[in-house]
Formats: sequence, C-alpha cells, structure tokens
Amino acid sequence: MTIQWFPGHMAKARREITEKLKMIDVVFELVDARIPLASRNPMIDEILDQKPRIVLLNKADLADPKVTSMWESYFSEKGIPSLAINSQDGKGIKKIEPLAHELVKEKFDKMRAKGIVKPRAVRALIVGIPNVGKSTIINRMAGKNIAVTGDKPGVTKKQQWIKAGKTLELLDTPGILWPKFEDQSIGLKLAVTGAIKETLFDFTEVVLYAIKYLKEHYEERLVERYKLSEIPDDSLPLFEEIGKKRGCMMSGGEVDLEKTAEIVLRDLRAEKLGRLSYERPNEFEIK
Repeated sequence: MTIQWFPGHMAKARREITEKLKMIDVVFELVDARIPLASRNPMIDEILDQKPRIVLLNKADLADPKVTSMWESYFSEKGIPSLAINSQDGKGIKKIEPLAHELVKEKFDKMRAKGIVKPRAVRALIVGIPNVGKSTIINRMAGKNIAVTGDKPGVTKKQQWIKAGKTLELLDTPGILWPKFEDQSIGLKLAVTGAIKETLFDFTEVVLYAIKYLKEHYEERLVERYKLSEIPDDSLPLFEEIGKKRGCMMSGGEVDLEKTAEIVLRDLRAEKLGRLSYERPNEFEIK
C-alpha cells in the first residue's frame, strides 16, 4: 500500500518551523506511544538539528505499558529524555515543564552571565504528526481551551504562540507527515492508529497487517475477543474466521472482508482488545 499525504499547509509548516527555530529554546516532540518510531517524522530531525528535545509518548493509556517502558529505555540510550503521558486525562503533563527548564538551564545561565537576557519564559516548539494530540496537550498545559482539537488528522492549520503559565510559552504547529513512506509498514501502522484519514487507505490491507502483528504478540487477546477455537497460521484465514464469528457473510457463503475489516479496526481503536503496542525497540537496530 502506498500512502502519500502532504497537503500544502504541511509544506508551509515546515518552512515556518525553520524560520522560528532561532527563537526556540527546547522542542517537545509528540509521538504515539503505540508506534513511537513510526510516528516520528524523519524530516523533524533534519529541521530541528541540535535543539534540546523531549520525546513525549502520548496516548500511553492506549499502549502496552510494558512496551512503553521499553521505549523509555530506548530513548534514554539515545540520550533523549522521554515522558509517557496521556493528554486526555493529563497524566504526566506536569512533568514536562520542570524537565524543559532543566534542559535549558545551562543556556539561560550562560546568557545571564553575559548580561544579555532578561527574565523570560522558556520558549518551546511543539511538533508531531497529525492527530497525535498536540492541541490537547497545549490546552492542558495552558489550563484553558486555546488550541483547536479534533479526533481527525489535520485540525491545526497554522502556528500560534500560547502561554502555559508565567515561565513557559508554546509554539503550536500543524501536524506534519512526510511526503512518502519508504517503509510501507509505517503507513500501515499510522493507518491503524488513526493518524491518516480513512479515505486514504484500504481497511482490509491495514487490518490484515494489524492481525498479523497481533497474532505474533497478542494471540490470546484475539482468541478471547473473537471466540476463536484455534488460530490459523496465515493472516487471511484468520481474518476470514473472525468475519465468520462476527457474522460478516455475503450471499454464497463468502466472508465480507470489507465489513470485517471495519469491525476489527473499530475494535482496535476502542480498546476492545486491550492496550496494544504495534512496534517494539528490539525490532529495530539502535543507531
């Protein structure tokens, strides 16, 4: 499956981020805790260069907690601070600002020593792919609804500065996806977790990918949710068996794969199979 989604406002956002970098002290990079690497935009590494960064593992309430802990260790090994958070209920949000101040302390101390800085708020850039929860976190940190939120990707269309208390200012940016996914599994993971508009992908292909991964890592949950007596070796027969269990049949006794895919995808996103992670650090070579 080839998924490409690079609307004009995203290209504009990249240019604007580059222009604003000189004003930024620290970057908050939001990723989906269920797919921390697939939801990291490689373009952001190029744009941000050496800016201090905190990786925020958002939607941690939806991810497998054991796997999230593995990811925190992964980022620590790479020298990048990370925090597991949940923008919806605010869990972990209060840890962000103290960590940001810690990361910029040396810079501010040097500026004060040279007498070139007046007391001011730390300026943070908040970046991430669409629908990862940037606006919700900003509203949490600001204590009021300032940023526009939504459960569909592409809600934020422009940059805006937002005060989060007296000592922190946030620059919100539109979510940025990269023009082309070199590894098609990235597109599939993003589709499963809701980062890509549903009109841009084939449900059946996405769910077949998810089922294959669940069979390898969460087989018992598939058995329990869909009342399976056995797990077929291949993904397609397994997919068809789920369709039969859910009554997704067409005339002639064939399984309605499209209807089955929609049901399974809704189940996954509604946590009907519990908290799931779709990638693990040991599946990647640490560079």
